[in-house]
Amino acid sequence: MLPRFTIVKEKTAAIMERLGKFSKVAMPGFHILLPIDRVAGTVSLRIQEMNVNVETKTVDDVFVRVSVAVQFYVMPNRIREAYYELSNPHMQIESYVYDEVRAQVPKMKLDEVFQNKDDIANAVKEGLEETMTQYGYGIAKTLVNDIDPDAKVKQAMNEINAAQRIRRASEERGEAEKILRVKQAEAEAQSAILRGKGIAGQRKAIVDGLRQSVEEFQKGVPGVSAQDVMQIVVMTQYFDTLKEVGASSRTNTLMMPHSPGAIGDFASQIQNGVLMGNLAASAAGDDTPPPVRKKRPAEPEGGWRPEGPARQQQPEPKPEEGDDYPRVSPPGN
Repeated sequence: MLPRFTIVKEKTAAIMERLGKFSKVAMPGFHILLPIDRVAGTVSLRIQEMNVNVETKTVDDVFVRVSVAVQFYVMPNRIREAYYELSNPHMQIESYVYDEVRAQVPKMKLDEVFQNKDDIANAVKEGLEETMTQYGYGIAKTLVNDIDPDAKVKQAMNEINAAQRIRRASEERGEAEKILRVKQAEAEAQSAILRGKGIAGQRKAIVDGLRQSVEEFQKGVPGVSAQDVMQIVVMTQYFDTLKEVGASSRTNTLMMPHSPGAIGDFASQIQNGVLMGNLAASAAGDDTPPPVRKKRPAEPEGGWRPEGPARQQQPEPKPEEGDDYPRVSPPGN
């Protein structure tokens, strides 16, 4: 019989048998086969991946489905063991994954399963490496891809999360409103202070202007009193007020006395108001008792007489003939 040849592809190893017994591992390339040799099978040297879904229960009695991805490969120096020792490596890896996951998850609560998924993956990898290495398989990586609890449990967890977020949002909203109100109160206080300073400055300017007007008017028109000048100023302000009230578009109805004597009444009311304000301020700031009025000396008998020389008594005139009543001299004579 003539010799034959075979070609082994890249990342593949061929198992050669001679007379039914393992002969050698043919690596990628061209190989000559004797008539008594045959290719028993091939082994892939690439990294393979398989997904395993494990359903188990946590320590707080919640059923959860854990999806684990296992990436494994055939070790180059143990290709023979990988081919001959395991008949179905995928099913055996799946069994070991079931065993490791069900040994780790029942020790944790549901929240801890989500938090410690990397620990679960590392535990699965360590357990698989310890077992599968003797069969010629190496574990490249194990990943916990998904943790899927029961639908009702997920709904409850979402409601708890939503309630916590709503509470936090309410707290943040209340804190923001508090800051806004504090800032608004500070702004109103500052505005009131500035408004008060402005009103005080305005009143001072008005008083200074009125005083200056009164002084200049008295200098320009001799013989005019301050009261007359104030009445003229009040009359001017009165007409200015009527002009502004009439020019305003939002004024509905305003009843005001408008007669020639109204100006004098306004001036009297302003003066009385100022006087009463001064008296009230004096009464509020002065707590001293009123002065005691001294008694007048007792009057002498016969009535009170003014000091100084006694007034001479004039003799009463004699009645003339024909008079029916006595004459009385006028006082002072």
